[in-house]
Amino acid sequence: MKYSEIKELPNKELVDLYKEERVRYQKMQFQNAVAPLDQPHKMRIVRREIARLLTELNNRRHEAQLKAAMTQQEIEN
Repeated sequence: MKYSEIKELPNKELVDLYKEERVRYQKMQFQNAVAPLDQPHKMRIVRREIARLLTELNNRRHEAQLKAAMTQQEIEN
């Protein structure tokens, strides 16, 4: 999934997708520990997908905190 597609997702779907990818990555790690994967590069792809999701979640959290601080500052003035 491209980052532009991730940016369009609502928060709930973004969090759900993140949780699914984490579970998928953990399963891949366990499978790789037992027997080497046929396509180990897929672990890297999943890891990067998780990073993209976390980046967008953190950006949204930061924007929300910034808006709240600006609103608080307007109230105080």
